[in-house]
Amino acid sequence: MNMKGRWEDWVAIVAGVAAAISWIWTGMLGIGMATLLILGVLTVLAAVISITRPGLIATEAVIFVLGVLMFISPWVLAFTGTMAAAWTAWIAGAVIAVMGLVGMPLANTVHRRAAPR
Repeated sequence: MNMKGRWEDWVAIVAGVAAAISWIWTGMLGIGMATLLILGVLTVLAAVISITRPGLIATEAVIFVLGVLMFISPWVLAFTGTMAAAWTAWIAGAVIAVMGLVGMPLANTVHRRAAPR
């Protein structure tokens, strides 16, 4: 089976889905749950756009920013006391941010190849 898109985007999708549904295993409600849900869904959306438009560099930057926001969210929104939710945000945020960084040069390469000369 031939998968469309770069592996970095698929990893970002998996991490985004994990963050979005993390309230199931963290038992968290409130602002922390809403934050992980929203940032997870936005990550999935950005990664899907990146898969369908591989030369669009902005989506990789958006994935990076969403990962950073997710990583810092336990401190900013004060849910570090809920350890499962905080660790989910830290791990998923770090993975998403790294996937955005890894994907930027690859998207730039595709973008330059597609540019008319």
